[in-house]
Amino acid sequence: MTISPAIVAWFRENGRDLPWRRPGFSPWGTLVSEFMLQQTPVVRVIPKLEAWLERWPTPAALASSPASEAVRAWDRLGYPRRALNLHACAVAITDQHGGEVPSDVDALLALPGIGDYTARAIATFAFGLRVPVVDTNVRRVLARAVEGRAEPASPNAKRDLPLMESQLPDDLALAHDTNAGVMELGALVCVARNPRCDDCPLRDQCAWVLAGKPAHEGPARRTQKKYEGSDRQVRGRILGELRASDIPVTAADVDAVWPDEVQRARALASLLRDGLVAGSAATGYTLPE
Repeated sequence: MTISPAIVAWFRENGRDLPWRRPGFSPWGTLVSEFMLQQTPVVRVIPKLEAWLERWPTPAALASSPASEAVRAWDRLGYPRRALNLHACAVAITDQHGGEVPSDVDALLALPGIGDYTARAIATFAFGLRVPVVDTNVRRVLARAVEGRAEPASPNAKRDLPLMESQLPDDLALAHDTNAGVMELGALVCVARNPRCDDCPLRDQCAWVLAGKPAHEGPARRTQKKYEGSDRQVRGRILGELRASDIPVTAADVDAVWPDEVQRARALASLLRDGLVAGSAATGYTLPE
């Protein structure tokens, strides 16, 4: 017995109304949403996604704009390298695929900025293909409901993908809703801390619940470093200064955004290395063209 029937019934009743789940949402929109959703909450993504697609409704529209405009429009969404990758992806789709997002997983993997999860998510959610989609939420649901463990092991595609695929029905619509439903359940109910087992559609068949909810015995969960005072915050401050200016920003202006000279220099060097900032102290700094 798989978890699919209970998941699909629950998802069709309780799944959130999100833009990328609505009928007629474009494959390009799905691709953009997947880039934006990487390490960013849904509530922050939705308004930015809508504004992005209004400005750049197709890959060709984005490809015709400078990369600097993509970085500028990304604003404070976080991890701005994604904006450069998305722009490069739009250029590749325009040049290599006639401006149409490909549906094949291997073709998607060949595009800039697209990894295994994103390729499979686009193939499934934009094109309805029967391929397993595995993210952190999915791995947690599978670990508990199928394997009877409180926490998933470290990511391993050779183990995780076959396990998720074993839960997918042959019917394409049911497979789509199983992928989406397991992900949704992990985001809303089977959460990392204090899972809401009483509200879970799998409570009567969850291997972890049936085993008495044994405690996790593996390595402690890694936690993300605080944003305040981090190099990420300094990078954001520098990029914010550049976004607000239509002319090169002087080294003195960059110096003013953060008091710690060593940390500021490290952050600026990383932005230059990542291609998010161009220029020098002599010429001034700008967003990339």
